Amino acid sequence: MASASLSAAQTSKIRRLALPREAAPGDVAGELNIVPYLDILMNVMLFVLATIAVSFVTTIDTQPARANPILHGAAPKGLGLTVLLTSEGYAVKTSAGAIAPGCATLGTGVTVPKRAGAYDPPALAACAKKLKESAPELADERQVTLSANAAVPYADLIDAMDALRRDGDRPLFPDAVLGVVR
Repeated sequence: MASASLSAAQTSKIRRLALPREAAPGDVAGELNIVPYLDILMNVMLFVLATIAVSFVTTIDTQPARANPILHGAAPKGLGLTVLLTSEGYAVKTSAGAIAPGCATLGTGVTVPKRAGAYDPPALAACAKKLKESAPELADERQVTLSANAAVPYADLIDAMDALRRDGDRPLFPDAVLGVVR
């Protein structure tokens, strides 16, 4: 019915325009070229994979610090062991005062100096054991506070904590608290 109202010239023109055209020489007919897109995508993915930082997280169980009896007006009970890692070695303090080098008496100085430029965790453990065994009422002591100067590597702090936790198969100071140096 539509062809009856159109002239022969009009029908011919419609047929000519409806026929598919030949593609121009620069055109790719009928398909998309996604190879350059995939090349860019692969390069971005390889860059991201190569630059991802892998981090491992380790947790260490610690107990919160107990209230300081000196601040609350009571006489100090127990050892109150505190170990400070300095650039010279371990400085050890108790509720009675600072421990002198050699771990025998009260005094000033670094209690356990570095040996050959490295910290000596076994000597620290021996000193802590000596302090804990100095009085029978200290046998139940469990807590030690560890602090370190900013220049001390984190691994050395963990080594000190591990040395203080156990004496062979017996617990020495299993409740380690990390303190903040100000």
